[in-house]
Amino acid sequence: MITATAVSKQFGKQKLFTNVNITFSKGNCYGLIGANGSGKTTFLEMLSGEIDTTSGKIFITPGERISVLEQNQFAFDEDTVLFTVVMGHKRLYEIMTEKDALYEKEDFSNEDGIRISELEDEFFELDGWNAEADAAKLLDNMGIPRELLKMKMKQIEGWQKVRVLLAQALFGDPDILLLDEPTNHLNVETCIWLEEFLCNFKNTTIVVSHDRHFLDKVCTHIADIDYGKVEIYPGNYNFWVQSRRLALEQRNHANKKMEEKRKELQKFIERFSANASKAKQATSRKKSLEKLTLEEIKPSSRQTPHINFEQERDSGNNILNIEGLSKSQDGRTIFSDLNIRVEKGDKIALVGRNDLVKTTLFQVLMNEFEADGGSFTWGASTKQAYYPKDNTGYFDTDITIYEWLMRYTKNTEASFVRGFLGRMLFSGDDIFKNVTVLSGGEKVRCMLARMMLMQANVLILDDPTNHLDLESITALNEGLIKYKGTILFSSHDHRLVQTTANRIIEITDRGYIDRSDTTYNEYLSDRKLAEMRQRLY
Repeated sequence: MITATAVSKQFGKQKLFTNVNITFSKGNCYGLIGANGSGKTTFLEMLSGEIDTTSGKIFITPGERISVLEQNQFAFDEDTVLFTVVMGHKRLYEIMTEKDALYEKEDFSNEDGIRISELEDEFFELDGWNAEADAAKLLDNMGIPRELLKMKMKQIEGWQKVRVLLAQALFGDPDILLLDEPTNHLNVETCIWLEEFLCNFKNTTIVVSHDRHFLDKVCTHIADIDYGKVEIYPGNYNFWVQSRRLALEQRNHANKKMEEKRKELQKFIERFSANASKAKQATSRKKSLEKLTLEEIKPSSRQTPHINFEQERDSGNNILNIEGLSKSQDGRTIFSDLNIRVEKGDKIALVGRNDLVKTTLFQVLMNEFEADGGSFTWGASTKQAYYPKDNTGYFDTDITIYEWLMRYTKNTEASFVRGFLGRMLFSGDDIFKNVTVLSGGEKVRCMLARMMLMQANVLILDDPTNHLDLESITALNEGLIKYKGTILFSSHDHRLVQTTANRIIEITDRGYIDRSDTTYNEYLSDRKLAEMRQRLY
């Protein structure tokens, strides 16, 4: 168990938290959510002891071991991959290191023998003899091949380091597990494995994630950072969203049909409690939900951008024709012999383990790169709006947000531009901020505003949810579902792909699979497709 008592945190004049009192109990998985800048990572760092509270205390049950997902990819560069994982259990690793040093001593004394005996007993109690095998198994589940286990961390790829550090956090059955964005750089298979791991994890987990599907799968509770407080609510993320929405409606109709709204919210609670999936989660959620009262559900103070893509004109049926398209880079094949026909109304999700494949294809289609072979032709009536993964070039200019957006609109009336920026959560003096100082999330919202103003009939989006908070991701998701035009996109957000795409294309350097009228979940669960996918890698 881990408890925060009267905890406050302040940086200069900025107050993140004030008098937070909260307890995280064994057997539960808590999704820590909040707007960008609300202090999610800071709160995890206070819980782990990495940073101090301004006031108040963090209490951990004596004897319990806490494990944290390391964010610094270079922290273990001189260590081997295998032992980087073992180092996740600090005490076990200390014992192994001290043992090795004593056994290597030339002048081995009686005192050393006694100490070795003590260490061996503790080593046995901690299941040290299976440590390396357990670490290797975790790495295998993370998609790290055995030939890399004895290599130093500095010798492997960045995405591989991220997975090794996740294995380190999970190693040795910690009592309290703190995970900040654990699904970053994980492929679909590893994400599914991690979901199952956390669903079966018997101790305490606190996780920060922008993946709504992941939060729905693993969380028994949501810990919401809002109003400078942290409040715990039973249920997963979807339940939290829906209950907050109903609570807001109830507040807005305080003098109108109040009793109907109360009944609607109560029915929602009962329905969710009955339908919760996964045995462990269902039991925990049901017990908590049975105790939940309407007064405990508060509307969120967070704002949601209004994202709505419209077409200036409809397109013809022929959108894009790709014939024999190939591209290599530095002597390495990125993709080859692609033959894809995109038709009106297609909402195509490009998937695959290597993001470079998808990004390079988008760059070729938008004439940023030239293909090595083959060709592609856009339909004569198409107009494309493109969201690139790297948008820094769009903001390398010394102008305000207001001036930046004026470049992309035909309607230059001040009231229109201000109103449009307000829809994307830029209001008051915010519109006069220089674009060079914008945060990652603010830049994404600017880019999405630009795309909306273009009124294109084809949208191309390369991982657009990076840097967005959960509210903005949901707004984007809803906007893409409602859009009447054609979409080509890539995303690591499971729910965005599942609810938006009507066609899945998986591409690697060895080939591709093109499936129409298939949802993402169906694609992942189809056994025949699974066998075909295996041959792609």
